[in-house]
Amino acid sequence: MPNFPAAPDSAESSVPPSPQDPRTPPELTRATWDAAARRLLAKMLAEFAYEDIVTPVPAPVPSPVAVPVPAAGAAWTLTLDDGSTLAFRARRRAYGSWQVDPDTISLAPPPPSEQPPTAFGDPYAFLIRARVLLRLDGPTLGHLVRELSATLSADARIAHTALDAGALADLDYAALEGHQTGHPWLVLNKGRIGLSASDTTAWAPEARTRQRLPWLAAHTSLAAYRGTAGLEEPARLYAAELDPATRAAFDQTLRDRGLDPLQYLYLPLHPWQWDEVVLPLFAPALASGALVPLPADPDVRLPQQSIRTFLNLTRPDRHSVKLPLSVFNTMVWRGLPTELALAAPAVTAWIHSLRDADPFLRDECRVILLGEVASVTVRHPVYEQLPEAPYQYKELLGAIWRQPLTGLLAPGQRARTLASLLHTDPRGRSFTAELVARSGLAPDVWLQRLFDALLPPLLHFLYRYGTVFSPHGENAIVVFDEHDVPVRLAVKDFVDDVNITAEPLPELDSLPDGVRAVLLTEPADFLPQFIHSGLFIGVFRYLATLCDDQLDVPEHAFWSLVRAEILRYQSRFPDLKDRYELFDLLGERIGRLCLNRNRLYEDGYRDRSERPHAVVHGSVPNPLHEP
Repeated sequence: MPNFPAAPDSAESSVPPSPQDPRTPPELTRATWDAAARRLLAKMLAEFAYEDIVTPVPAPVPSPVAVPVPAAGAAWTLTLDDGSTLAFRARRRAYGSWQVDPDTISLAPPPPSEQPPTAFGDPYAFLIRARVLLRLDGPTLGHLVRELSATLSADARIAHTALDAGALADLDYAALEGHQTGHPWLVLNKGRIGLSASDTTAWAPEARTRQRLPWLAAHTSLAAYRGTAGLEEPARLYAAELDPATRAAFDQTLRDRGLDPLQYLYLPLHPWQWDEVVLPLFAPALASGALVPLPADPDVRLPQQSIRTFLNLTRPDRHSVKLPLSVFNTMVWRGLPTELALAAPAVTAWIHSLRDADPFLRDECRVILLGEVASVTVRHPVYEQLPEAPYQYKELLGAIWRQPLTGLLAPGQRARTLASLLHTDPRGRSFTAELVARSGLAPDVWLQRLFDALLPPLLHFLYRYGTVFSPHGENAIVVFDEHDVPVRLAVKDFVDDVNITAEPLPELDSLPDGVRAVLLTEPADFLPQFIHSGLFIGVFRYLATLCDDQLDVPEHAFWSLVRAEILRYQSRFPDLKDRYELFDLLGERIGRLCLNRNRLYEDGYRDRSERPHAVVHGSVPNPLHEP
C-alpha cells in the first residue's frame, strides 16, 4: 500500500530516465530511502511494542518470510485495521524491550485472500493501516507524518555520507557528532518542526556545515548577565571569547547609533532564530534600539547533536555556546528557558563545589563536569508577563557559554559521546566493536572498563548527594586513553538535566536557594529512574544487543557486569547503606518511562504553559535485580 507513487518502470515507459534534478538532494534515491524506511519501521514496531502502544502476538505458524534467519528471533504478528497481518521476527531483550529485524517484516492481505505475504518496509503505510490500532487523532497523525518525513530525510542524508567504523574512530569529537543517527529510543528523533529543507542543510548536525554566528547587543533593561567565579563581569567573558578587533567593532556599531556600549550585553545569535523569532517578535525592541544587530565574529563553529549547541573549531579553547532555537524536536521546543539560563552559572558552581570537595569524585573518578559558566538572558517584555502563554514564548532569546573539553583531557586522551557507541556503519559493524578491537582487550574486560569509568561518579552523586544527572547518550561523554580504552566520564547540560531528591539529606543543606528553585525535585524512590531510563534503558539496552550480536558477550553477562560495578561501589562505601535502600537501583521491577507515548497521547502537538515530562506506564523487569 504505497502512499507515494513508485518510479515508472523504464522498460514500459517511452520517456527516457532523466538525470536527477539538482534541486533534489543527492541522498534522496530510491535505494537509500527504502533502506532508511525499513530501519525506521522496525524501530517503530520495537519501541511501540516496548511502550505498550501495540501488542504483537506470537505467530501461529512460522513467519512467512523468505529465508528465515534463526538469529532474527521468534515470529510475531500484528493485525492491522483492515484485517491485514504484519509479520516480523524479533528478539525480546532486557527491560521487556524488542529487537525487530527489518529484513523480516512482511504484510499479508486480509482473509479470505490467498495471496502470499510480501516484504514490507513502509512506515507511512503502517500509520495509515494502523491509525485506529494506534488510537491516533487527526491532528496528531498529521503532525506525526511531517515528523516522520523529516526524520527519514535526515536518516537518508546520514546513510548517503556514512563512513565505516574504522574511519569514524579516527574522527575528533566535533566531527564525529555529525555522523550520529539521533535518539535511539524516540522514533521521530529528527522531526525539527520549523526547519525548512534549506535550513536543515545549513544547521542540522548531519549536514556538517561550518558556520559563523552573528551577535546581538541587548540593553540591560531587557538583558541580564550571570557568570561563575572568574567570569563575574561580562567584560571578562568577552575578553576570552572575542578578539579585540571584534569587540571594538561591536562597540563602534553602538556608538555609531549614539548608544553607550556599557549599557549593553553581547550575545551570539542563531541566524534562524533571528529571522523566525527575533525580527518579528522583538520588533519594538529593535525599533527603540534596545536590541541592535551586530556582525558575525570570525570564529567558525559546528552544530552538535543537540542542534542548538555549537563547538568553536577556530578556537577550540573557547567556550561552546548554547542558543535558543524555537524548533519542535523530540519532546519539546528547543528554546532556552529564561530562569534556567539565569541560574546556569550558579548550578555549575554548586555541582563543581560538590566534586571539588569530594576526594573520590575529584581524585579517583576525575569526573569532568562541563560547566555552564556564563549566560545572557533577554526577556520578552510581553510574554514574561503572561504565565499562561505557551512555554515556547518564554525561551526566545539568550545564550549559555559552556566549558570546552579542550584543556581538560590528559595527553593522548580523546572524547566521544556515549551515543556514538551505538552507531553501526553501512557494513553492519558497530563502532563499539571497532574500539574494542583497537584496544586489544577482551570484550568483557573493555566493558568492565567502560562501566568503571561511567558508573562510580554517577552513583556517588546519587547516593552521597541525592543528586542525579540524566546521563543519556548525548549528555554523557566517554573519555578514552590512547588505546581506546574508556577511562573517565564527562557530563554536560546540568541545568536541564540535574534532579535532586525531595528527601531532606544533610548534604543538601548547603544548596543555595536560587539553585534549589530551578532544579527539579523528585521523590527519593523515583530518583534512580533517571539512571535507569537515561543510561540503562536509553543506552545500555541497545549496547547490550550490539555486544551480544557482535562481541560474543551474552546479554545476561553484560548486565551482570553492570550489576557487579554497582555492588563494587556499594561495598566501597558501606556507610551509605541506607542510601542504597532509599535510592534502590536493584529492585525487581522499575516504572516503564515512555517517550513515544508523550507524543502520541500525553502531549501530542498541543501548546502548554509548562514543559512536558515523560510519563510512566506500567513497569518492566529490572535486569540488575539478580546476577
